[in-house]
Amino acid sequence: MTGLWLSEVTLSHFRSHKAAHLALDARPVALHGPNGAGKTNLIEAVSLFSPGRGLRRAAAQDMMRRPEALGWKVTGLLQSLGRMHEIEIWAEDGSARQVRIDGKPAAQLALGQIARVLWLVPSMDRLWIEGAEGRRRFLDRITMSFIPSHAEAVLEFEKTMRERNRLLKDQVRDDRWYQALEAQMARSGAQIDAARRDALAELHYAQAEAETAFPAADLDLTATDGEMPGSDEDYRAALAESRFRDLAAGRTLIGPHRADLYGVYAAKGIPARDCSTGEQKALLVSLILANARALAKSFGAPPILLLDEVAAHLDAGRRASLYDEICALGAQAWMTGTGPELFSELGARAQHARVTEEAGLSCTAML
Repeated sequence: MTGLWLSEVTLSHFRSHKAAHLALDARPVALHGPNGAGKTNLIEAVSLFSPGRGLRRAAAQDMMRRPEALGWKVTGLLQSLGRMHEIEIWAEDGSARQVRIDGKPAAQLALGQIARVLWLVPSMDRLWIEGAEGRRRFLDRITMSFIPSHAEAVLEFEKTMRERNRLLKDQVRDDRWYQALEAQMARSGAQIDAARRDALAELHYAQAEAETAFPAADLDLTATDGEMPGSDEDYRAALAESRFRDLAAGRTLIGPHRADLYGVYAAKGIPARDCSTGEQKALLVSLILANARALAKSFGAPPILLLDEVAAHLDAGRRASLYDEICALGAQAWMTGTGPELFSELGARAQHARVTEEAGLSCTAML
């Protein structure tokens, strides 16, 4: 097969799991068990097979099993577009996360060249009604799934903006201190804005082409202080022009860090923030599925999906529709729930595992 899936995953001293091993095929993975058994910890480990800090955005030391605090390790055999890759991810006590791909040390960003991982977790349910920062992070994860180098542009912009903000807070007024920084910010800022808009276009096409039980969302990129200048030259000029105002505020007031993702329930014309809780959840599921369909075309295989407690928040009809769409897509979707009945509609189309915690040791048994 030429898809994308994990055929083996092993955890050592990761979160609640002293030791866990799963041997898998390409079908969806249904994990069930009581609260606190370690289901979310398992899919958090899988989320580390993509660039970034994982679905909880946790520091490496926070993933260590307690009370031992010996460090942790996650390994996997990744089947990607007809090739197998051995991935090792680990952190020793107090150290940063390290990655090895096929026996060679690698940067985290290198994972984006061989894998695509998307997730939907309960903390994202309030995406439309909370602050813009969460929506930017959501959009940037989508953008990175299409353009892995987007992560580097974001890191460069944030680093350079911190240096500019330090000058602003110190009330430095000499133009020469700002010019080089603003040139760097303009280059990476324009790149970020263009990549985000390309990602939104991909989602738009993927939603328009699909027949789905989930509602489509019309998406737009807005900004607190007006539109982001279109080119790096325009943005560089805007930064220079805004410098007096930024000095008064002590921070940069224009750029991609001020962007916001605006969503509308397309069929009803209602802003996503004004929709019911169930409608907001359905819109998020729709976007994740659209992202997956678009990636199946651009990357060559559907991404690995991590859907934490998604079944519990959908009625039986939409739950069955979700499973049908995942299976039709051919994605290895890792799904969690408290009981096996939540996955009954999947039947033999999925591989099922029970996660329990016995005598302080989390155990996973394939059924």
